[in-house]
Amino acid sequence: MTVALMWEARAAAGRGEELLAWARAQRLDGVPLRRETFRAPQDRVLVITWWDAGFDAELPELPEPEDGLTTRSVHRWRFESVTDQA
Repeated sequence: MTVALMWEARAAAGRGEELLAWARAQRLDGVPLRRETFRAPQDRVLVITWWDAGFDAELPELPEPEDGLTTRSVHRWRFESVTDQA
Protein backbone atom coordinates (compact mmCIF):
# COMPACT_ATOMS: atom_id res chain seq x y z
CA MET A 1 0.00 0.00 0.00
CA THR A 2 1.14 3.55 -0.67
CA VAL A 3 0.43 6.20 1.95
CA ALA A 4 0.81 9.93 1.28
CA LEU A 5 1.48 12.33 4.13
CA MET A 6 0.60 15.97 3.51
CA TRP A 7 2.03 18.82 5.59
CA GLU A 8 0.76 22.38 4.96
CA ALA A 9 1.62 25.66 6.66
CA ARG A 10 1.05 29.37 6.10
CA ALA A 11 3.97 31.68 6.76
CA ALA A 12 3.81 34.74 8.94
CA ALA A 13 3.71 38.02 7.02
CA GLY A 14 6.85 38.51 4.93
CA ARG A 15 8.32 35.11 5.84
CA GLY A 16 7.16 32.96 2.92
CA GLU A 17 10.60 32.34 1.44
CA GLU A 18 11.98 31.57 4.89
CA LEU A 19 9.23 28.98 5.52
CA LEU A 20 9.84 27.42 2.11
CA ALA A 21 13.58 27.17 2.79
CA TRP A 22 12.91 25.74 6.26
CA ALA A 23 10.57 23.03 4.89
CA ARG A 24 13.00 22.06 2.14
CA ALA A 25 15.86 21.72 4.65
CA GLN A 26 13.99 19.33 6.97
CA ARG A 27 15.31 15.78 6.92
CA LEU A 28 13.19 12.78 7.80
CA ASP A 29 14.14 9.63 9.71
CA GLY A 30 13.74 7.38 6.70
CA VAL A 31 13.57 7.80 2.94
CA PRO A 32 10.13 8.18 1.35
CA LEU A 33 9.32 6.77 -2.08
CA ARG A 34 8.87 10.36 -3.20
CA ARG A 35 8.84 13.86 -1.71
CA GLU A 36 7.56 17.06 -3.29
CA THR A 37 7.40 20.62 -2.02
CA PHE A 38 4.92 23.21 -3.32
CA ARG A 39 4.14 26.86 -2.67
CA ALA A 40 0.93 28.81 -3.19
CA PRO A 41 -0.45 32.34 -2.75
CA GLN A 42 -0.61 33.74 0.78
CA ASP A 43 2.83 32.24 1.51
CA ARG A 44 1.53 28.69 1.88
CA VAL A 45 3.93 25.73 1.74
CA LEU A 46 2.87 22.14 1.11
CA VAL A 47 5.06 19.05 1.45
CA ILE A 48 3.81 15.63 0.32
CA THR A 49 5.72 12.44 1.05
CA TRP A 50 4.82 8.98 -0.27
CA TRP A 51 5.60 5.82 1.70
CA ASP A 52 5.33 2.10 1.07
CA ALA A 53 3.48 1.38 4.33
CA GLY A 54 0.13 0.61 5.88
CA PHE A 55 -2.28 3.45 6.57
CA ASP A 56 -1.69 3.39 10.33
CA ALA A 57 2.08 2.84 10.14
CA GLU A 58 4.41 4.97 12.26
CA LEU A 59 6.02 7.31 9.71
CA PRO A 60 8.35 10.29 10.09
CA GLU A 61 6.68 13.65 9.59
CA LEU A 62 7.93 17.20 9.34
CA PRO A 63 7.78 19.00 12.69
CA GLU A 64 6.09 22.26 13.59
CA PRO A 65 8.25 25.23 12.53
CA GLU A 66 9.76 27.53 15.12
CA ASP A 67 7.48 30.04 16.85
CA GLY A 68 6.72 33.09 14.72
CA LEU A 69 7.46 31.48 11.35
CA THR A 70 3.82 30.52 10.70
CA THR A 71 0.44 32.13 11.28
CA ARG A 72 -1.14 28.96 12.71
CA SER A 73 -0.44 25.34 13.53
CA VAL A 74 0.55 23.06 10.67
CA HIS A 75 -2.24 21.11 8.97
CA ARG A 76 -1.55 17.41 8.41
CA TRP A 77 -3.43 14.79 6.42
CA ARG A 78 -2.84 11.14 5.60
CA PHE A 79 -4.17 9.46 2.46
CA GLU A 80 -3.94 5.98 0.99
CA SER A 81 -3.55 5.33 -2.72
CA VAL A 82 -6.67 4.04 -4.48
CA THR A 83 -6.53 2.20 -7.79
CA ASP A 84 -9.42 3.01 -10.13
CA GLN A 85 -11.01 0.03 -11.80
CA ALA A 86 -12.59 0.39 -15.24
